[in-house]
Amino acid sequence: MILPLDQTAESRRALASSLFAGLPGDAEISFEFFPPKTEKMEEQLWDAIVTLAPLAPRFVSVTYGAGGSTRERTHNTVARIARETAIPAAAHLTCVDASRDEIAEVANAYWAAGVRHIVALRGDPPNAGGRFEPHPQGYASAAELVEGLRKLHPFEISVSAYPETHPEAATAQSDIDFLKRKLDAGASRAITQFFFEPDTFFRFRDAAAGAGVDAEIVPGIMPVSNFAAIQRMSKMTGTAIPEWMAHLFDGLDDHPAARQLVAATIAAEMCRRLYAGGVRQFHFYTLNRAELSYAICHLLGKRPVETAQEAAA
Repeated sequence: MILPLDQTAESRRALASSLFAGLPGDAEISFEFFPPKTEKMEEQLWDAIVTLAPLAPRFVSVTYGAGGSTRERTHNTVARIARETAIPAAAHLTCVDASRDEIAEVANAYWAAGVRHIVALRGDPPNAGGRFEPHPQGYASAAELVEGLRKLHPFEISVSAYPETHPEAATAQSDIDFLKRKLDAGASRAITQFFFEPDTFFRFRDAAAGAGVDAEIVPGIMPVSNFAAIQRMSKMTGTAIPEWMAHLFDGLDDHPAARQLVAATIAAEMCRRLYAGGVRQFHFYTLNRAELSYAICHLLGKRPVETAQEAAA
């Protein structure tokens, strides 16, 4: 495969620039959490939010379990973020096992709670390995869900994108075409599935632009805290794991501190190369832990922002 001249130049800049020196801190960041199942997990989640909040994220999002299995917990978590913090909160919402009326009820409840941002997804079937079946009175796709939400309230809406192609897509081009339909339906931006090579994102971004996508495409960054878990997740999502990554994590199962250092180094270097290629927005999959994401953001030049209350104290 021969890369276009502009992409070759972009790759050269990404590889030639110094990794972290002199970054101006102009990257914009956001974080994803999942709703806690227990009191202890809720404490861990709020510790992460308190740690990351001073970095002034654009928003934080909270996931929605397969088949709407975490509907109440997702709502409670998002509503608490909206109520108790100054961070814009985004709620994930899917089409799975829900009628249009039920989805409208959930969306209206979010609006009433002060939530103005929805991450609209088709969603995974409740049974692993099964195929998505639309509810008889529901939405058949994320594009339809976006259209429906736009009719309810003027939500800001984010959707998903797949740099290595959605596992159910017929072709990479058809997947990009569907991304464009979601954006044309009223979504503000796309947030990608995680990936582990900068060129994977650059190729996808260029292909999407070639198909007429001009909306913001935000790379989803997954710091690898548990390599075995990432292997399982990558198999489900069709994400390629480079051989060099497996080699770097080999032998670290019993060395959690060393594993954390390696994970932070890998993710930070990828983010720096994405930055060198023009990326200024990053979305971090935190898994409800702050340390790795905080370290990576620090290396990207992000520093705690003094609030108005702190300045007045």
